Amino acid sequence: MSKQSQVAQNKIVESINPQLLAELRKVPILSSLKDDELHCVQGVGDIHLGKDEFLVRQGEAAHFFWILLEGEIRVFQTQSDGHEGTLYTMESGNAFGELPLLANIPNGVNLKTTVPCHLLQLDEEQFWSLMTSCPQVRKAILANMAQRFQKLQSMTLQQEKMASLGTLAAGLMHELNNPGAAARRAAQQLRENLMRMHDLSVKFKEVDLTKEQKHCMVDLQKQALAAKQPLMMNSLEQSDAEEALAQWMEAANIENAWKMAPTLVSIGMDAKELECARSEFAGPLLSDALSWLEAMISSMQLVGTIEESIGRVTDLVRAVKSYAYEGKGLKQSIDINDSIHATMIILAHKLREKEIVVEKNFAPNLPPLRSDCTGLNQIWTNLLDNSIDAVSQHGHIRVRTWAERKAGQTDDSHADLCISISDDGVGIPLESQPLVFDPFYTTKPVGVGTGIGLGIVQRIVEQYGGVIRFSSEPGNTEFVVRLPSDRV
Repeated sequence: MSKQSQVAQNKIVESINPQLLAELRKVPILSSLKDDELHCVQGVGDIHLGKDEFLVRQGEAAHFFWILLEGEIRVFQTQSDGHEGTLYTMESGNAFGELPLLANIPNGVNLKTTVPCHLLQLDEEQFWSLMTSCPQVRKAILANMAQRFQKLQSMTLQQEKMASLGTLAAGLMHELNNPGAAARRAAQQLRENLMRMHDLSVKFKEVDLTKEQKHCMVDLQKQALAAKQPLMMNSLEQSDAEEALAQWMEAANIENAWKMAPTLVSIGMDAKELECARSEFAGPLLSDALSWLEAMISSMQLVGTIEESIGRVTDLVRAVKSYAYEGKGLKQSIDINDSIHATMIILAHKLREKEIVVEKNFAPNLPPLRSDCTGLNQIWTNLLDNSIDAVSQHGHIRVRTWAERKAGQTDDSHADLCISISDDGVGIPLESQPLVFDPFYTTKPVGVGTGIGLGIVQRIVEQYGGVIRFSSEPGNTEFVVRLPSDRV
């Protein structure tokens, strides 16, 4: 409870005078009561706050119910970065504070006056007395709570969507940067190679090559073009091969021997295969011939790098499309494995930052998920994001999918789809486990996270007709989602 409200509690409503009666008549939840029934507000706190004073702060325990007789109060949340997001403002006549009292949860918002305010304050005992002694007031309070809860759920769902959008944007930034930078470097090197090959071609034009020299160059060129990608060698083998070839080239007085050797070795060339060039080309012409060959091999590899980079961008665009457009209110068939894989691509930068080992065990030939619901990717985003936050550097996350037949089923066409996401992180404290799916509950400090992730996950899972269960202990936390494969 904030200091201002604690000080103001000393003033008590001892009797209802005509002025207070007129103000109470403006309060919707009390408007139906007769004058002699308004005794329910006798003995409650009478609070006067100045402008820009806190009534309650986000994260504080809930102890009071208020009736705003005069003034205006801003309702806002403080984000982890310190940013304040205004949810709405309350004007005179509003009664509030019942939601955290009835749900037994901390205050999820800040309440701050925008102008001088006059309020009535009921402690917990007075609130419950009001609820039991005045049925009409109780009905109005519960109706208010239902409306406010629905509004808050709608706003928090929108916040969750914006958080997912932020995750998507961050993933795009990181994932597009790497292949984009690789393609740009490759293009620059390719341009340098083409200029070098052009200069060497001009030199060859001024020399009358023999038939044998031409055959040798053609044979080497064929070998270079036949290599689709660099050979896979361990570090020691590669180092030894590069050193041996560089020494041979140096002995043949070839320029830039140590620079060209790694490229030639990458497609399996050694001194024996270059003997034809050494026997056919004399002096500086040998250096030019091997430089031209190295430029061609390097160019082919750079084209492969560009193709791979573009392929990664294409895969990312496909994943983003799957992530962003999954659902949309039309019944469709969704491949669960593809859906999870698309989300993992979006979160790949976070996995790399902590060097997390991801073990995937996707069952083949799973029946598609047929549904017109939306938000499936939010399930995977929340569960994976929580696991990433929970594990330490070099931690492990395991993702597994399988189909489970119902009693009497003989095939998997209408089986339940099961998805397990587990990690070796610190685990969920035992005292917190019964509350993890509660709306707005969080074990994080005030302003860090919204506490709505798992609540939203459970709601989306239930929209699909499924269930979510979990188990947790230090070093092993597992969430299992079970979805019927066919649900309208």
